[in-house]
Amino acid sequence: MKCGEEAPTLRSEAEAISDEHIRERAYDIWERHHRPEGFEMQFWLMAKRELIAERETKIVCAALSDRGVGE
Repeated sequence: MKCGEEAPTLRSEAEAISDEHIRERAYDIWERHHRPEGFEMQFWLMAKRELIAERETKIVCAALSDRGVGE
């Protein structure tokens, strides 16, 4: 299987992240940055990127583990 063939699975998994999960992560980021005003969209997008990256990493690691890579 080619790497490009797995991209739709990664993308669809990443899109499955709920707004509530993004909201919780954005709030955590906002608090870590000492609660500045006026950065709602930046923190929302940062949270979404983090969650997508985490989800994709888990998927790739699981796929590699299933194939016995890294053992």
